[in-house]
Amino acid sequence: MKKVIFIILGLLAVTGIVAFMVWKAQSGNTKVLTGKVGRQDLASVVSGTGQIKPKTYVNVGATAMGRVTHLFVKEGERVTKGETVASIENVQQESSVEAQKATISAARTDISSYIAAEKTAEANVEHAKADLEQKNLDFQRAQGLYKDGIMAKQDYDAKKAAYDTDVASVAQAVAGLNQAKAQTDSARGHMQMQEATLRGNLDMLGRTIAIAPFDGIVTNEPIREGETVVEGIQNAEGSTLMTLADMSVITAEVKVDETDIVNIQIGQPADITVDALPGRVFKGHVTLVGDQAILRSTGVATSQSTTGTEEAKDFKVVVTLDAPDPDLRPGLSTTAKITTANKSNILTIPIQALTNHVPEKLDTHGKPVLVSATTTPGVKPPAPIQGVFTVKNDNGKLRAVFVPVTTGITGATDIEVLSGLNEGQELVIGPYKTLRTLKSGSLLKRDETKPSAATPAPGS
Repeated sequence: MKKVIFIILGLLAVTGIVAFMVWKAQSGNTKVLTGKVGRQDLASVVSGTGQIKPKTYVNVGATAMGRVTHLFVKEGERVTKGETVASIENVQQESSVEAQKATISAARTDISSYIAAEKTAEANVEHAKADLEQKNLDFQRAQGLYKDGIMAKQDYDAKKAAYDTDVASVAQAVAGLNQAKAQTDSARGHMQMQEATLRGNLDMLGRTIAIAPFDGIVTNEPIREGETVVEGIQNAEGSTLMTLADMSVITAEVKVDETDIVNIQIGQPADITVDALPGRVFKGHVTLVGDQAILRSTGVATSQSTTGTEEAKDFKVVVTLDAPDPDLRPGLSTTAKITTANKSNILTIPIQALTNHVPEKLDTHGKPVLVSATTTPGVKPPAPIQGVFTVKNDNGKLRAVFVPVTTGITGATDIEVLSGLNEGQELVIGPYKTLRTLKSGSLLKRDETKPSAATPAPGS
């Protein structure tokens, strides 16, 4: 029995010694999470938040001062082009139009009388010409008789006087005709002036009626019937009767962070989601990329800001929906996910594997070589470079080896690798705190436990 006990105690002692040696051998190992370089389809997506806006909308303003007598449409109703949507009191404008119409009617009557006088003058001219023709024949006969000595001098003189009188009568009749024509032309000119005044009065009357400039929907109606509105003068805005929006072309106007705006171009596809319509995705494409930075805190363009403080900035991006939907309304909060790049079957790694690191010098065994902390005067220390820590099997021991990499497009959780790695290589992907302090040549130990939460990416 004692022999058995001694054997058991010996086995326990050996087991303990082996466990101690294993623990001691691994006590200097860094526990890390690992992943592998793989291939997949990758899309780079930039997100922006904003609101739904119609491509075309207009504030229908008051073009006359007065009290609103009637609103023919309500907010949310659809209107057609040319439809009357509101009216303003127009007693004075209507009276001006009616008075001007009466003036024009009187002018037309005057023109008619002048035309009649013109006709009378024309008849007088014709009568005078006919009488002159008769007197001319009598005078010619008298000249022949007087030469032959048949007609007395007194009678000859009477014929000549009658002829001269008719010549003067014709001239007088022609002058009367010209005067009548001049009066008619003057009356026509005055009537044209009155008609021009009427057009002005009609325009002033038309300004008291608001007309829809296009088919659309009433998105805002800030006034009520009975309120007094004013028209804009110089730099002062006039009263707004309502806002009309053409919902045949709908856009999502979103703000994109300045770090992402360089990747956005006209025509890129986008998925639009609206908070008020969960579960629905609307397709669209980028139609405008703003070139003016907007301060995130105030929403004012940097060119209009008077402060010199540095803060986060956004850029405006407009995405036009491919197919309008009747459920969409202006002002609805929206999120646009714009696909800036899309590649198939490319080499990728998890984003959290990337780190910035100054490569250490390693000896022939892969262990880091100690370098003096002092720097040579005038010589800058090496700058950190982008890369990853690969896992190298060194005679059964796992060591970290820093490898510089060149990256391409970035997806939601992965990033494209252009150079530096091969498919299937094992990488250190976390934890992030470990990646920040990890050195090339350090011994590693795989962490087989599953993390309870996602490892944060660098810089998060």
